[in-house]
Amino acid sequence: MTPIPPLLVVCAALIDADGRVLLTRIPDGKPYAGAWEFPGGKVEPGEAPESALIRELEEELGIATEESCLAPLAFGTDTSGGRSLVLLAYACRKWRGFPAPREGQTLSWTLPGKLLGHDTPPADKPIAAAVRDLLTG
Repeated sequence: MTPIPPLLVVCAALIDADGRVLLTRIPDGKPYAGAWEFPGGKVEPGEAPESALIRELEEELGIATEESCLAPLAFGTDTSGGRSLVLLAYACRKWRGFPAPREGQTLSWTLPGKLLGHDTPPADKPIAAAVRDLLTG
């Protein structure tokens, strides 16, 4: 039996000028529906993680950023869905446009100290802690 490689996913901790972080609520019909997550998505075969994140932010939120604006931050994992998932997180403070829900999700600008109070998928939990620690010292 050939092992299934882990699913590689990327996300961004979008940090606004007031130090708040954007979370998106997962729409009905998707795994972890109703939970809050950092925006992002799957890395396609042959795609660099940063390129995937730039593409996903445009598709999901209608914003544009550049690789130089993405700072590697943390990673999380999840094995509960039958396949291993690795989530790479980047901090991003600069983008063009105003984040708007394009895929039925709800948006919430959240203070760093409240990130861990949200119901999140398992892979997002260590990222929420890393973002909180980055912004609150």
